[in-house]
Amino acid sequence: MKSPSPVQRTLRIVVVNTASCAGEQAAAAQARRNTALRIGLLESGYDIVASLPADIFLPERIAQIQPDMIIIDSESDARDVLEHIVIATRDEPRPIVLFTDDQDPSSMDAALGAGVSAYIVAGLQAERVKPVLDVAMARFKRERRLLDELSDTRRQLADRKLVDRAKGVLMARSGLTEEQAYQKLRSMAMNKNMKLGEVAQRILDVEDLL
Repeated sequence: MKSPSPVQRTLRIVVVNTASCAGEQAAAAQARRNTALRIGLLESGYDIVASLPADIFLPERIAQIQPDMIIIDSESDARDVLEHIVIATRDEPRPIVLFTDDQDPSSMDAALGAGVSAYIVAGLQAERVKPVLDVAMARFKRERRLLDELSDTRRQLADRKLVDRAKGVLMARSGLTEEQAYQKLRSMAMNKNMKLGEVAQRILDVEDLL
């Protein structure tokens, strides 16, 4: 008998509405956009945890709700709201999808530069919502993985420089060869249950004090 598959947690989504509803036609168009988006999200099994206005309180509200994804519904230029969202996601990045009618290349560049995972022009139809969100989530995860790998590489290079400097200190003070100095660093790291770079930094700190 097969064990039951684990239940996948529903994606929690915040929708940010930036469109103006001045006039009956604009209000009707906005209502159609809202309906299409809501239908697409609900039919795909997503959880709409909040629908927020694009105001100065947006970063605080997003921080309180902690959604898995942010969707921006904007008829035109959304640069102002993007500034708020950049602040809200600076410490805890999450995928951002922008549905808009703005085809200006500069607006697209600004949005992608701000961290938008998917910039969708004139594509707010219910049946398109799920595939767009799937692609946005996949792209976001890939970018985060690449950034983590880059961060690890930079940290390794920094640690290597510290170790080289610490070896030089040990060689000068104790008359050790390079290999002996390295083995001494390794032994100290193992004995203190510390990383090699941390031990090297401590040695350099002591050398600076002396």
